[in-house]
Order: sequence, then structure tokens, then C-alpha cells
Amino acid sequence: MSHHDDFAFDPVKGLPEHLPKGEVMLWQGSPHWQSLALRAFHIRKVAIYFAILAAAQSVFRFADGAAAGNALKPFIWYSILALISVLILTGLAWLSARTTIYTVTSKRVVMRIGMALPITLNLPYTKIDSADLRLYRDGTGDLPLVLTKEDRIAWAVLWPHARPFRLRHPEPMLRAVPDAEQVGACLASALQCLPQSPIKSARSAVRFAPNIVTA
Repeated sequence: MSHHDDFAFDPVKGLPEHLPKGEVMLWQGSPHWQSLALRAFHIRKVAIYFAILAAAQSVFRFADGAAAGNALKPFIWYSILALISVLILTGLAWLSARTTIYTVTSKRVVMRIGMALPITLNLPYTKIDSADLRLYRDGTGDLPLVLTKEDRIAWAVLWPHARPFRLRHPEPMLRAVPDAEQVGACLASALQCLPQSPIKSARSAVRFAPNIVTA
């Protein structure tokens, strides 16, 4: 059985070209699609939203004296809408994870993203001011990257690989990364091992304290 490779046209999987001499790949991976569905596409919140609407409509109908059958009709219809919405969002999360490859090298982060129109973002460490790590109890995590002020990537281009609510100065984010603590340590080590230069010394200090949440 043949298998379609979404990255068959890349010279190196997830990269637009072979790495230059002296540059080493430290890690490469894709988002965990279940975590992406929960935290980027918010399927749990969508299901809860429809459940609240369904319960409210049914309660209002009961309060107005409707029979049990009529009062439960909104619950049935909202449940169907919730199921369809969750299935669509889950499919988008799976497709997004399948078409995404994050690469950490000794000199940069490369993000191969885009479901319909794939693009490759090269983020040299000289363009990164700081990085952060947010861990979840399932072992996945998000790694947002704060770019220098003169560098800007449109939030719409990055989504869902963007830190939420950072619209004025969007932050690229390696999202729903498996084994995020190890990946974060790898990235932090690479950032901290950059040669000292006047440009680097003027940048913000690299910080990588993990923010562990239980969601």
C-alpha cells in the first residue's frame, strides 16, 4: 500500500534545504494532535458551550410549561451541533499536526506549518530575545518564542502556532510538543551556547523557567 508523504518535496524532512556545514539538528517533531485539539482548537470548551446552551433552552421551556418531549428538543439539536463542531475541529487539529514539523538546530528554530499553503519559517537565534515553556500534565507543552522588536510575523500567518492574545507583537510558538520538558531544555541549551557578541549582550537574557499547569 502506498503512503503519501506530505514532506516528500523537502530536501530534508521539515527543512527547505540541507543544513549548512557546522549546523546540527538537535530535535525534530510534530505537535501531539490530541493536545492541539484541546488547547488550540478548544474542543472541550466548544462542547461545554453547547451543553450550557442546550441546558438553558431546556430549562426555559420547562419553566414555560412545555411538555418534557418539547423541552428536550433543544438539547437534542444542540447535542448534534456540538458533535459536528467537535468532529470538524478535531479533524482540523489532526490535519494541522500532520502538516507541521518543528526543528531545533544549533543555530535556529525552523517551523514548517500550514494546512492548505505550507510555509517554512526560519527563526535564527539572533532574532530570538527569549523563550518560555508551559508544561501540561500529559507531558506535552508549548514553547513560545519572543522575537526581537524589529522582527515581526503576522499572527494570522502563525495561527495556530502563535501564543494566544499576543496580537501587537506576535510570538511564534511550538505548540503541543511531545516531551516538551526535554525539548525545552534542548532549546534553552542551544540559546545559551550562542557566542557572545555586542548584539547578543544587548538582548534580553534568555529565560526558560517552565510554567507547569494541570490543564
